[in-house]
Amino acid sequence: MGEVYRATDTKLKRQVAIKTLPRSLAVDHDRLARFQREAEVLASLNHPHIAGIYGLEESAGVFALVMELVEGEDLSQRIARGAIQVDEALPIAKQIAEALAAAHEQGIIHRDLKPANIKVRADGEVKVLDFGLAKAMDPAGDSSTNLSMSPTITSPATMTSAGMILGTAAYMAPEQARGRPLDKRVDIWAFGCVLYEMLTGEPAFGGNDLAEILSRVLQREPDWTKLPAAVPARVRELLRLCLEKNVKNRRSDANDVRLDIEQALTEPEKEVRSAPSGGRISRLPWIIAASAVLAAAGLAVEPSRYIRSTPAPPELRLQLELPGSRPFGPSFALSPDGRYLVSEAGDQKLWLRAMDSDTAERLDGTEDVSGGRVLPFWSPDNRSIGFSSTTS
Repeated sequence: MGEVYRATDTKLKRQVAIKTLPRSLAVDHDRLARFQREAEVLASLNHPHIAGIYGLEESAGVFALVMELVEGEDLSQRIARGAIQVDEALPIAKQIAEALAAAHEQGIIHRDLKPANIKVRADGEVKVLDFGLAKAMDPAGDSSTNLSMSPTITSPATMTSAGMILGTAAYMAPEQARGRPLDKRVDIWAFGCVLYEMLTGEPAFGGNDLAEILSRVLQREPDWTKLPAAVPARVRELLRLCLEKNVKNRRSDANDVRLDIEQALTEPEKEVRSAPSGGRISRLPWIIAASAVLAAAGLAVEPSRYIRSTPAPPELRLQLELPGSRPFGPSFALSPDGRYLVSEAGDQKLWLRAMDSDTAERLDGTEDVSGGRVLPFWSPDNRSIGFSSTTS
């Protein structure tokens, strides 16, 4: 809805960003009202992770916001080079959550959070930009259709009719796409989309056109199998809660999101510090189970290599025979808690086995797949099993 320039404030001798409304649109009452709204919203926010505003100027019919200039690339440019490593992505996500929490506390929702509106400076500090598409939260939950409160999307890839889309399609919550009343949970959804994209390098809801994108937002789940194995279980669960289509079941508070991320960042240190003096830590069952699985695939693992304690426990090797193993090794998945193993028997059927049991139970409801291999996987909460096929 405007053009942004880098400029020099000659009075205070500093670099600034100037956002102008094009002359051709300055006579448009609705767009001018949106521009005024952007100035008011930004002026009410004062937070280290939100780009600040210095003033609103008008000259010869041209209106301009004078804003903080944030150096560095935006997240869309960073993600274009590939997925971001977990240890880099989580601190970025934590700062975004802090910015949203500060805005929500002021009764403001962003409504257009996306990688292009998030900048990461060279020192790692994050700045959330462009609250011009924000809408003050109405205590009554009313969703106004007044275009003076609606953003305008100028990208042909995400536009239907000018001035009618409330946000950017790939980051738009289902209730937002349906034109229903909005609250701060639309920002939580968009946050989940941004975090998923940082970790995978791909949009949570991609598509070739607006119709395809919105269809996936409304009807499909993200491809959870694309999340790297290094993503902590707590973060996987957070993503599922942020991208819950039923707004009543979605994570509702940005501060809770921040706490989840902080705990995910500090949890490994807590696990090491809480290890008893006897040298056994809480991950031992998982290590033993993982050793057994790898041994079944023809690999040997020494658990003692993964236990950072003194003295090291004696070497332990286990071997499990899985039903119908293929010559090149079975398809299998270990549950997050290390207690169960699900494997494919070679006939596109799945078998479930408790690690403390000598028998496996065949799972009903597995679909037959013509050719290829069935690749099972567990949900992060340990409660369900899914599978994909190399032929699909």
